[in-house]
Amino acid sequence: MKIEVNNNTVVFNNKKKKTEIHPMWLRERVNSKEYLDQNTAQRLFDPSFLENIKIKDAIIKGNILELTFNDGVHSKFRINELTSEFLDTNNLFNTVKVNLWDSSLKRYPKYFYKKNFFKSKEMYNLLKSFYKYGFVIIKNLPTKNNFIINFANSIGNVRPTNFGEFFNVKSIYRPNDLAYTSLPLSPHTDNPYRKPIPCIQLLHCIENEVSGGRSTLVDGFKVANYLKKINPSFFRILTKIKVKFKFTDKNVVLENNGQLIELDENKNLKQVRFSTRLDFVPILKKNELDLYYKARKKISDLYNSDKFKIEFKLIPGDLLMMDNYRLLHGRTAYNPNEGKRYLQGCYIDYDSSEGKLRHLKRNFDN
Repeated sequence: MKIEVNNNTVVFNNKKKKTEIHPMWLRERVNSKEYLDQNTAQRLFDPSFLENIKIKDAIIKGNILELTFNDGVHSKFRINELTSEFLDTNNLFNTVKVNLWDSSLKRYPKYFYKKNFFKSKEMYNLLKSFYKYGFVIIKNLPTKNNFIINFANSIGNVRPTNFGEFFNVKSIYRPNDLAYTSLPLSPHTDNPYRKPIPCIQLLHCIENEVSGGRSTLVDGFKVANYLKKINPSFFRILTKIKVKFKFTDKNVVLENNGQLIELDENKNLKQVRFSTRLDFVPILKKNELDLYYKARKKISDLYNSDKFKIEFKLIPGDLLMMDNYRLLHGRTAYNPNEGKRYLQGCYIDYDSSEGKLRHLKRNFDN
């Protein structure tokens, strides 16, 4: 890929074809101090007011493209920066290769908390691993003073819910959610009844004295791809029908609708939802519901199978960070008479983790 100039026309040449760069596209990127605030990187002009912009003069000197526009503005551009933007090389998902996994995953992504952790290369590698695997485990974190909030805010901002800024996961009398019992929880995604659904969940182990209560994880994208391969009709109907998810307690009623498998505009996996204690399927034709229920049963069997599920025990000081749009999580049953099992949880959104990752990338990849 290179940039060429021909008769005051600037083109990208990637050997296969040449693509002309629109003069306005370049004019918008003028970055000298008269046109761009050097502290905020925000424009000091409004490009929507410009029209009929043309290139009056163009020349390349080494890695610098010099342009003079017909409105009198002269500017210099680094060719490698223009090429990088054209190829979208700074896109996080070009930087981090997603690794879909099943129960054969033996080496879980683990990191150890230390001094100055949040500004370190260790944190940068942690966030890259998070986007690669959909989860990470951080060990040796402090277990006092609700440290989960400190951790979450070091990445971005906590997403409060009706459960509070954070919530305590332990067995209590008359809970408003089955998470606050000692019952087993099959693989599920959290809060599908919210608008929008929280993106990332953190669970910090404070105490764990019981023999049960092991944490489970499933890569929902891996399962969805597998289902598409073995039964395309099941996959299609789970991407088509939107079901209602509903949460109710004495203070609030929350509802949202969505597919169990949601695709983006390019038909790629965007999100999985699964919480069969909270979903309500719409009234449809009997033959359509016959297929839907068979498909839901199949994907439930896959989520709960040993082929896709991993299982481990969190110990005090461990923090599990997981992608709530990609992974399902759960736990095995435990006996509260054996001792205490106490985790703290909270949510953050993608802009927090992506913003932190982009910032650290500037420090460690440049």
